[in-house]
Amino acid sequence: MTDLIIHESEITRASLINRTMQNLREAWRDVADWRDGFLSTAPGPNLPEKEVEALKAQMRDCLEGRGGEVSARARAANLGRIYLSLNAKGRKRFLKLLATEFDIDRKAVEQATVNYQQAGDDAEERAKAERALRHALKPPRLRLLTQLNALPEGFHFLVDLRAELLGWRKDDPILAALERDLLSLLISWFDVGFLELRRITWDSPASLLEKMIAYEAVHPIRSWDDLKNRLSPDRRCFAFFHPRMANEPLILVQVALVNGIADNVQTLLDESAPVVATESADTAIFYSISNAHEGLSGINFGNFLIKRVVDELISEFKNLKTFATLSPIPGFRNWLDNTLKAADPDAEAELLTLAERKALATAVGTGNEPVALKTLLQAPDWHQKPELAKALKHPLQRLCARYLVKEKRDGGTAYDRVANFHLSNGSRIERINWLADTSPKGLSQSAGLMVNYLYKLNDIETNHESYRGEGKVMTSSVIRALLKG
Repeated sequence: MTDLIIHESEITRASLINRTMQNLREAWRDVADWRDGFLSTAPGPNLPEKEVEALKAQMRDCLEGRGGEVSARARAANLGRIYLSLNAKGRKRFLKLLATEFDIDRKAVEQATVNYQQAGDDAEERAKAERALRHALKPPRLRLLTQLNALPEGFHFLVDLRAELLGWRKDDPILAALERDLLSLLISWFDVGFLELRRITWDSPASLLEKMIAYEAVHPIRSWDDLKNRLSPDRRCFAFFHPRMANEPLILVQVALVNGIADNVQTLLDESAPVVATESADTAIFYSISNAHEGLSGINFGNFLIKRVVDELISEFKNLKTFATLSPIPGFRNWLDNTLKAADPDAEAELLTLAERKALATAVGTGNEPVALKTLLQAPDWHQKPELAKALKHPLQRLCARYLVKEKRDGGTAYDRVANFHLSNGSRIERINWLADTSPKGLSQSAGLMVNYLYKLNDIETNHESYRGEGKVMTSSVIRALLKG
């Protein structure tokens, strides 16, 4: 059932992308001009080699800017329509052409560097040499991307274009360089001061509700009834919007108003559960934060979203005292499996205490014979066996605490991406919840564990500075006890 839900969500997302591409074609149809040396028809979907030279000439014409602003917009729109007419193979060839043929001129950079070094102490000459060097270091492809951004819906087009580049950059350093260029442009254009926070309700336009379903990345929305439950009076959903993508949510957050910190997502999302009286709720649980556009990854506006949402909730509900998450731990099982696989045969003796290994052996009835932790977790129904689940609870919680607090990336940030997000925003790790998500996804990514990150309003700035400056992870006494155990 879950696979079907995810598949339907992917179909919905794909339909939205196709609709966006069609809207772009229509938006640019009146801007584009197919005369003045442009191709009379779109190239083949694979961008055959025989048509590459003509496309290169069109890119060059765009950069030369002949004929004024109207002609420049027409040429850029024409290039955009060509890109949208191609299949994946053709689009990749298009981007490689843009990346290779319109990169920086390294001979010009070398000459500009020499001129800068020889400029001497004359301020005017030195300033002139600096400008020339900066110009030489700017690849022409940046100007072409900027022209595309100026088109109607051009910003949205470039966001989707970067999403494709993210999938291709790993195996292609040329496209990786183009992706970095595009990211730098998006960051320079993306001022969080322009972001608009909107609440999504059951009465919101159907097109927006459809996007909420498609973009939900944490807990797939199973049906319209499920969606209606998530928008009930004791729930809130907010999204950030940008003027350049006015009808597209950039990031969505779903909040449940409850009493006490929630510890189970199936209970939290139970459609048959009674609605909580909002005037009595004392806790706001952030249970899903989803980036809607992969092309905006690396542009951090999630922390602004949380702060804005907290302000909105406080202004509406004076009784709220606690702000926390019920978050997935997407990398835990993968880290644990790799740790067991990469280590020597005695790895489990280092990960598990003698008492824990004996408890596991007793639970599965092997007597004194040791049993592999990885093997136990591979059984799909291990969590439904009471004795085994009881024996696994403490070691898995303890190892998860180690993973969240101790395991770091090269830059000193938390290895788990969700943990890094919340710790960067000033939270502390409050509690690790046992069998909090027993969906197939929850079991496969974190052995059913979920974590509460607590946003204690008076400590947010201090926690943020400690984590960003020193890599210090703030934890509750419960987490510290697990680490000692």
